[in-house]
Amino acid sequence: MTGGAEEAGGPVAGGRIRILVADDHPVVRAGLTGMLAAESDLEVVGEAASGDEAVALAGRLRPDVVLMDLRMPGGDGVSAISQMAERKLAARILVLTTYDTDSDVLAAIEAGATGYLLKDAPAAELLRAVRAAARGDSVLSPTVASRLVGRVRAPVPASEPLSQRELEVLGLVARGAGNREAAARLFISEATVKTHLMHIYAKLGVNDRAAAVAAGFDRGLLTPGER
Repeated sequence: MTGGAEEAGGPVAGGRIRILVADDHPVVRAGLTGMLAAESDLEVVGEAASGDEAVALAGRLRPDVVLMDLRMPGGDGVSAISQMAERKLAARILVLTTYDTDSDVLAAIEAGATGYLLKDAPAAELLRAVRAAARGDSVLSPTVASRLVGRVRAPVPASEPLSQRELEVLGLVARGAGNREAAARLFISEATVKTHLMHIYAKLGVNDRAAAVAAGFDRGLLTPGER
């Protein structure tokens, strides 16, 4: 094990966001850990050098967010994300990688990743993404969002069409709005937004916000102007 000095046991003092960093490059792990540790509301509780190690540590340390590289020896990131989903771990998975191909992006999101960022993202963007992921919001870098837009093909109808309000909610989610912001923009309650999201997930056959956005672009329900 390359890290993980703290055992599981609920939120740390002050309600800080508990983070597990998974990357096979020690220098990258050290850089990320140093940057995150400098924030008063963030705490790195463990480091993993492989996908398999990430799954084991996530099960033991119960982090709020996992920063996950995709290409690692001893179990790749997508496999690790799938295993965490199968084990019903509560951690939000934020992919942080150099790869932005269609297959990488979609595989990670379909496996259960909450967000997808590239390693050249500014530090401020990464910190915002970690906090957003901890809240359960989806996070897609502009480049990744463009990749999804590029996959838009002839619209594929959902088993049941989305209502106009559901389309409005999905559009706001695609632009990065959280439940509170969407509620304010649409003049409805957060509870109503959550209900609309549940209906959207059911109609699109997905389980989270990031997958709903990907499906929205894929089915032609979202357009580039809605990013």
